[in-house]
Amino acid sequence: MGRLAGKIAFITGVARGQGRAHAIRLAQEGADIIGVDLAGPLPGVLYDSPTPDDLAKTVELVENEGRRIIADKADVRDLEGMRAVLDRAVGELGGLDITVANAGICIPATWDKSTPEMFRDHMDINVTGVWNTVMISAPHLIERGKGSIILTSSYAGKKVQPFMVHYTTSKHAVTGMTRAFAAELGRHSIRVNSVHPGGVRTPMGSGDMQSALAAASESNPKLAQMGTPFLEQWAADPEEIAAAVAFLASDDAGFITSEHLSIDGGSQYF
Repeated sequence: MGRLAGKIAFITGVARGQGRAHAIRLAQEGADIIGVDLAGPLPGVLYDSPTPDDLAKTVELVENEGRRIIADKADVRDLEGMRAVLDRAVGELGGLDITVANAGICIPATWDKSTPEMFRDHMDINVTGVWNTVMISAPHLIERGKGSIILTSSYAGKKVQPFMVHYTTSKHAVTGMTRAFAAELGRHSIRVNSVHPGGVRTPMGSGDMQSALAAASESNPKLAQMGTPFLEQWAADPEEIAAAVAFLASDDAGFITSEHLSIDGGSQYF
């Protein structure tokens, strides 16, 4: 039996990348999955957008682990739309024990090339979207009598991601949100923690992402080395982030809350 046998987990941004890795790992640990993803175009984002086929593949992979999954298209910016999906799925599966607020975006740009739309989209998705996720799921965890909430922040939520004022701002907000929700939800035996990946090998690195990073770095080369890992491995596999999420979701982390767990090879210290 896995550490999460009999549990039900809600994951946002589940179509691919870290979200898909979380769904598979939690399923391997015995959890059933409720997943949502925009599964469509994100204007202004430089990497390839997730698709309905990506979402269907996640469903297939979770079912291959012998677990149940209900996955649907939803936008984390749409509080009531997400609530309708989650409430329906909780009713079908029988409850909720774990929330993983994973959905987010990242657009490289120097401060002077950032636009109001860019800043707005990071706040709407990376901050309000996370808040929406907790707000619709926490009542179900309270009804359960306990639970675990994991918010995806970033290396940029502890230090700074150069050439991304908007992204760094959003991820620092998630770090603070973790502490604030942990303080108030603790009375319900709900733990709230954040994970802080550095570089991760996911589709977020596709499209024009690498060229945009390189161009931004040319504006101030001495900042380009900030966030270099101590280890020889340059970036994490999404499964390594999922392992940390599974730990925080499990009773092995039963007395850990308001913690900010880095999976970045030491990048935050360089």
